[in-house]
Amino acid sequence: MRQRRFGKFIVFLTLLVVGTAGGAGAADKKCLFVSSYEPTYDHSQAIEQGLRSVVDGKCDIRQFNMDAKRRTAAADRVEQGLAAKAIIEAWQPDVVIVADDEATKYLLESHYREHDLPFVFCGVNWSGEAYGLPYSNATGMIEVAPILPALQKAKEVVPGLGRALYLGAASFTEEGNVERFERAGAHAGVAIDGRLVTTTDAWIEAYERGQDYDLVIIGSSEGIKDWDGGRALEAVQRRTRKLSLTNHPWMMPWSILGVTKISEEQGEWAGKVALRILAGNKPSQIPVVPNKERDFWINEGIRAAGNVALPRTLMQSAKRVTSLGTR
Repeated sequence: MRQRRFGKFIVFLTLLVVGTAGGAGAADKKCLFVSSYEPTYDHSQAIEQGLRSVVDGKCDIRQFNMDAKRRTAAADRVEQGLAAKAIIEAWQPDVVIVADDEATKYLLESHYREHDLPFVFCGVNWSGEAYGLPYSNATGMIEVAPILPALQKAKEVVPGLGRALYLGAASFTEEGNVERFERAGAHAGVAIDGRLVTTTDAWIEAYERGQDYDLVIIGSSEGIKDWDGGRALEAVQRRTRKLSLTNHPWMMPWSILGVTKISEEQGEWAGKVALRILAGNKPSQIPVVPNKERDFWINEGIRAAGNVALPRTLMQSAKRVTSLGTR
């Protein structure tokens, strides 16, 4: 009895907090958006903005955030998946949009695989194979980082590029990213060594060693528990001699060049597909697709500090990092 009351209390609070964004002019169809992370996380925020730009006013949209970046224990994520399931049972949405792997795993796969309720997923990294996707009731957009285009762009900047160091956090996600860069590097003729670290000090030391390579690839710092962006930035500005490259937009404060995906693309695509489903299409009629759009970024402060030359065409066309931050 206590668990049942607690579940109803979670549903009440969640619906009270996320509320409705459709307004008086919204259609009577209901869309639930379940985000894996907190709404202030840049990637999640961009997906949400892309989604809402499409569906606001066209369905009554409510949102639940699983906060999986901070709720890292499997038991916590299972609980959040159950909380999202309770919302679905109470509110009865017509379509559910899930963003990123945790919502896909702990809600869609765990509770709604091959269910009558239609789902649209986005932000699932690299492949849906780990979850057996697609299902008859689920279609979506797979998130693929532009690794090979990034290496090809680096080869345009660095003549004779042959060796690169990949620097990231010691995490399961980054282990997979190193492997993918190694495979892409073999295709592009670039030998890549991986260095995954657990502390800011180790990150700074590895970055300095990276100056002996032709290129430093900046992976994610997510997973470095004592990450100190300010200290890392000071070290980067002081020690940079070689080109650095990232495909994570949030790591641009510590990188010279960025070739990044555009998270809004995934939200916009998911929103358009959700509206197609509300109009009568079945998820099984809509193929799973990869993301395609990308941005080019330059951090002029680090480029100038390291006296790293970039082609004029890239300097003219790329976006600039305007705020270094300490994320």
